[in-house]
Amino acid sequence: MKKIKTGIYGGSFNPIHNGHIAIARKMIELAGLDEVWLMVSPQNPLKHSVDLLDEQLRLDMTRIALEPYPQLKACDYEFHLPRPSYMWHTLQSLTRDYPEREFTLLIGADNWAVFDRWYHADDIIAHYPIAIYPRTGYPIDTARLPQTVKIFDTGLYDVSSTLVRQYINEGKDITRLIPSEITALAQQYYKGDAKGKQ
Repeated sequence: MKKIKTGIYGGSFNPIHNGHIAIARKMIELAGLDEVWLMVSPQNPLKHSVDLLDEQLRLDMTRIALEPYPQLKACDYEFHLPRPSYMWHTLQSLTRDYPEREFTLLIGADNWAVFDRWYHADDIIAHYPIAIYPRTGYPIDTARLPQTVKIFDTGLYDVSSTLVRQYINEGKDITRLIPSEITALAQQYYKGDAKGKQ
């Protein structure tokens, strides 16, 4: 039986922005995936949580933003796993829970540059396909990539969650940065105070 090819795109999504969505859609096309699950991380081991909005609010915004794209799913799977969230544990658990699916890890070139710091990095490389998307300032020598790792030219997107939060706090227009469906929510949640923050 053919397995459902499912990309796992992990991140804080603090908040989700148009770049995230564009990359996920391009990965479906270029990497031959059936779906991409945007895995909202409750606690990234490599990030500080000072500016991290409550996980349920980030998940809600991600779900709303992805409604127009049936192949993209907002996923709270890591909310129910031990913390901090290590991708090796997540992938192993997903494989047990969804035997009908084949999981591919989607990461940016910036994450690949520090991948050796990831928990059980060698095991991830050995057991799961990894699809890399380019990031400005992080060139990749494709000749040195392991057999299970490929880079896909999704294009570059000049937007980040940090930029979105900065624009909101400075009162700037964010309509080109995030989906219109979540503009009001993002402005409400990130506007200069600590409401909803962890």
